[in-house]
Amino acid sequence: MPSDSEYHYRFRPVEPKDLKMILDWLAEPHVVQWWGDGPDEEYNSIVDHMDSISVEPFIIMLGDEPIGYLQTYDPHLEDDHPYQDQPTGTLGLDQFIGEPGLVNLGHGSRLIDEFVSLLFEEGVPRVILDPDPANARAIKAYTKAGFIAFDTRTSIYGPALMMARDNPDEMRP
Repeated sequence: MPSDSEYHYRFRPVEPKDLKMILDWLAEPHVVQWWGDGPDEEYNSIVDHMDSISVEPFIIMLGDEPIGYLQTYDPHLEDDHPYQDQPTGTLGLDQFIGEPGLVNLGHGSRLIDEFVSLLFEEGVPRVILDPDPANARAIKAYTKAGFIAFDTRTSIYGPALMMARDNPDEMRP
């Protein structure tokens, strides 16, 4: 298995040419199990996010190959978002690895750590995740990427384990 330094993740904005690939990923059993209300509804939501102010959708690249989808959202820019109790500047993060052959290889924790580090460089004070408490694989990856559970809630998608990682540079006096 290659060392961590041999993985080169990039995150580029979703483009119209990516939509068919995203729809295919959303139909993968390992994605359907945890990602929302089914491929068609999630697909339509992602299409809407391409022009959103509050959500930024990205394609996760491993080298030159697209391997998954990631989106950030600002709960303070969405009316009545249940996570508006988080500090101003907090971003939420949702993602999945779309390629089935790349699941359970450690990519999740590495790419999340890398992406969150980029957000921290931009001055984001906190990043939150809200996995289903039954999604042990995701919780393990998020914990490995430095996230700490701080609450359990019920979101519009069901039960949520609230996890956060704070920017160490933002916590200094």
